[in-house]
Amino acid sequence: MQPKPKEQRVEVLIDVQNLYYSAKNLYHSKVNFQEVLKQAVAGRKFIRAFGYVVRTKTGEEAPFFDALSKIGIETRVRDLQEFYGGAKKADWDVGIVIDAIRTAPGLDVIVLVSGDGDFIPLVEYLKNFGKRVEVVAFGRTTSAKLKEVADEFIDLDENVAKFLLKK
Repeated sequence: MQPKPKEQRVEVLIDVQNLYYSAKNLYHSKVNFQEVLKQAVAGRKFIRAFGYVVRTKTGEEAPFFDALSKIGIETRVRDLQEFYGGAKKADWDVGIVIDAIRTAPGLDVIVLVSGDGDFIPLVEYLKNFGKRVEVVAFGRTTSAKLKEVADEFIDLDENVAKFLLKK
């Protein structure tokens, strides 16, 4: 992999649930978000990182949110919605899209940390405005089309020892 231009201004948008469930389902492990952030920034000018997270009624995830903040990831928190019949929903897709579009003018690179194919139109939109869009995710759970439309796809599956927490 070639070194990236140091002067590029980079923002990282992390779909925490997407990465969390991919790591859990593929490897029965947890994500090392500090290493993922380091990989995403790649020695360039780090502007900011947002981690999109979901709060449950128990609040048991609070220490995890604090840990994200300590490594420089600003958490965007949404409450888990529970519907009649037991269905649960917490979708950050629109929030991620809005933040990406709102902040893009001051950036050179947007790194989307998610394998969700719903972000394909966002990637195409940002690229039309001359932004470089990189996607970081576990390749085995990433949309093939998302990999294709991104300027670069960084596959966390290729170095799981680095991107997963030691048990």
